Amino acid sequence: MTLGTQMIQDVVDQVRIIREKMRAAQDRQKSYVDLRRRDIEFAVGDNVLLKVSPMRGVMRFGKRGKLSQKFIGPYKILDRVREVAYRLALPPALDRVQNIFHVSQLRKYISDPSHVLEAEMIELDDALTYVETPKEILDRKVRKTRHGEITLVKVLWSNHLVEEATWEAEEDIKERYPHLFEQLTST
Repeated sequence: MTLGTQMIQDVVDQVRIIREKMRAAQDRQKSYVDLRRRDIEFAVGDNVLLKVSPMRGVMRFGKRGKLSQKFIGPYKILDRVREVAYRLALPPALDRVQNIFHVSQLRKYISDPSHVLEAEMIELDDALTYVETPKEILDRKVRKTRHGEITLVKVLWSNHLVEEATWEAEEDIKERYPHLFEQLTST
């Protein structure tokens, strides 16, 4: 064999080895995906829960962080639009939200007679998010820092209990919600 033929044979062997390794990696990745993949199908009339995604840092249904609800409902499936899309019967409060959802946004609702739902009506926008608004100011305090003083107010937010009130900078709240301070001076 000549030197040129030997080089070509080495390159061909290296390409074959690279293809085998790539095929092995692709097969491994496919097996990971196949393990996690769930082919979910719902029947017309089934009840499902709908995934909500609120804005970061906002309390959801009285809870913050990991303990907050990630699904609302149950809602009845009216019909199957496509292989992975379903039309839901949404309440009038969600009339601005399109009622067709991808299967990834739905979870099967398993009925339990002891499970009594008292849903609190929360205004959701088109992206299934909502913004908290302050109801009233509960308390006020001054915090001393190296560079001066910061006035804080304890704010009770809509859809929350008194125990879930948060301390906020007074100037920020006064700038965004001046009506709260008008109520405070009138009482």
